[in-house]
Amino acid sequence: MGSEPLSPISPISPGHPIGVFDSGVGGLSILRALRSELPQENFTYLADSGFAPYGERGEAFVVDRARQLAQQLLDDHAIKSLVIACNTATAAAIHLLRAELPGLPIVGVEPALKPALALTRTGSIGVLATRGTLASAKFRTLHESLKEQAQFRLQPCDGLADAIENHDSARTLALCRQYTAGLGNFGAGAGEIDTLVLGCTHYPFALEHLRALLGPAVQLVETGQPVARQTRRLLDSAGLLNPHGAGSVAYRSTGELALLQRSAARWL
Repeated sequence: MGSEPLSPISPISPGHPIGVFDSGVGGLSILRALRSELPQENFTYLADSGFAPYGERGEAFVVDRARQLAQQLLDDHAIKSLVIACNTATAAAIHLLRAELPGLPIVGVEPALKPALALTRTGSIGVLATRGTLASAKFRTLHESLKEQAQFRLQPCDGLADAIENHDSARTLALCRQYTAGLGNFGAGAGEIDTLVLGCTHYPFALEHLRALLGPAVQLVETGQPVARQTRRLLDSAGLLNPHGAGSVAYRSTGELALLQRSAARWL
C-alpha cells in the first residue's frame, strides 16, 4: 500500500463490528477487557502474526502495516471503530490513521504511566516495553511530562513478546527474570520499585511468571480497562453502541490462524 491514501469509510451503523488489531496475540489482553466492558458488541480481531513482532522493527514498517490492517478491516469487515491493541503501532501510526480516517472512532494504547503514578508509594516505577515503544516520540512526550513526579526506570524487552506469542514458557520466564533484574530492586523500601508498568499488550500473558519473580506486593499495571472504557465513551458519543449484538468474535490472522485460536482459547 505504501503511501497510497486510505479509502473513504462506507456508512457505519451500531450493528457493525469493532475492529481490533495487534502484531500478534498480545492484543487479546485488550480484547478481553473490551468484551468485559462491551459484552453485546461484535468484534473482529486481526493478528498480524505474519509480520510480528513490531517492537524491534523500524517505524516506517510499522506505519505501513498499521495502514494496511486498518484498510483490511474496513474493506472486509465494515468496522464501525478501530482499536489499535499494540503500543508500538499506536505510537507510530495512530495520529496518521486519525488524520486519514476522520469519520472512524480510533482508540490506541500507551504504557500506563499515569495510572502507575496514582499507585506508587515509593515513587519508583518500572516500565517494561518494546524497544520501538520506548524510542517513539509519543512515549518520550508522555515520559517527559511525568518524569518530575516519579522515577521511571525503563527496560526494553527484546524477544519477550515473541516468546509469549509462541507460548514458549521457559524462554518467557528467562526473559522476565532478565528484564526485571535489569530494572533494579523491587519492594516497598525507599528507592525500591513498587509498581511495574506492562508496556506491551503481550506482557499481561506473562503475569504468572512476573508474580512469581516479584511477589504479591509489587503492583502490576496494564492498559486493558482504560482502553475499553474509552472505546465505550467514543461509541456512545457517536451513537454507535449496539444494544442487541451477540457478543461474537471473528478471528483473522496474516500468519497461522490456529496459533491465534489456540491463544484465544487459552487466555480468553
